[in-house]
Amino acid sequence: MPKRITLASLAAHLGVSTTTVSNAYNKPDQLAPATRQRILAAAAKLGYPGPDPTARSLRTRRAGAIGVLLTEDLTYAFEDMASVDFLAGVAAACSGTGTTLTLIPAGAASVISQAAVDGFVVYSVAADDPYLDAARARHLPVVVCDQPKDSGLPFVGIDDRAAIKPAAQALVDAGHTRVGILSIRLFREPFDGFVTDPARADMHVQRERVLGAMDVLGEVPVVTRHVNTPATARAAAAALLDAHPDLTAVLCTTDSMALGVLDVAAARGISVPGQLAVTGFDGIATALLRGLSTVIQPNHAKGLAAGQMLLELIAAGGQPQPVVLGTKFQRGGTI
Repeated sequence: MPKRITLASLAAHLGVSTTTVSNAYNKPDQLAPATRQRILAAAAKLGYPGPDPTARSLRTRRAGAIGVLLTEDLTYAFEDMASVDFLAGVAAACSGTGTTLTLIPAGAASVISQAAVDGFVVYSVAADDPYLDAARARHLPVVVCDQPKDSGLPFVGIDDRAAIKPAAQALVDAGHTRVGILSIRLFREPFDGFVTDPARADMHVQRERVLGAMDVLGEVPVVTRHVNTPATARAAAAALLDAHPDLTAVLCTTDSMALGVLDVAAARGISVPGQLAVTGFDGIATALLRGLSTVIQPNHAKGLAAGQMLLELIAAGGQPQPVVLGTKFQRGGTI
């Protein structure tokens, strides 16, 4: 069996120090370009793959990765466009830093305790979520995005209650008095159906959006779905419209829910906005292409800010000030 090529044996072969070979990979700015090229060419010829990441981790006490803790299963990160935009922002923060992302879905407490990461971005969990507690128990830097706001941890998010009010006001200004609300997950424990007291919800992002809308609209019917998929959005829209056929408008706390309403309306021959006005929240590309009236929040900027904050905490520690980003309401063709 051929002898395994190591950093030390490559250095001996080239007649240079192990530090010089290491710098060729980890600190290329400290070498002359010709020297680095000679080292990399010899490494390629001899089959040396580069420094052992495990050994480097033990030496530096850094994993070179950050964990993103999700409230949904892993497929959600790639199917929900608001989440995709958010993760793209986190990835942009890591670009050029030599840091990778580890996605950790809900229900994976053992993964949290064993994940080889230098810190966590916690993306929208309940205040008493055990997975948030598991992340905190690692004694690594943690940044919370969206929720919970009152955890005492560094925070990035928006003012959800204020952000949704322009959408509700636009419906009122258009003359709508019979309005229903669709919301994704309002409770940490699974619950689908009509919500009689949304103020008791423990998922505060959706709770604050519902309450912000009701600040403008007053008491209106509210339907929630625990799982956020196109199918559950359509089911929620059908349940609301079946129970309240007199509604002339539906305000949604996410664009994904609003797209479900548009699908159900089209299937039932209900004209939008002629017979039914619809608003969303997020500003995802699909919703904007369909002309949805929606609250646009900076999902990418939110991920970027959360990632940058976490990387700064890993590097220098401290207690950064909360970052609250702005939103805007865009009136499309659905009011």
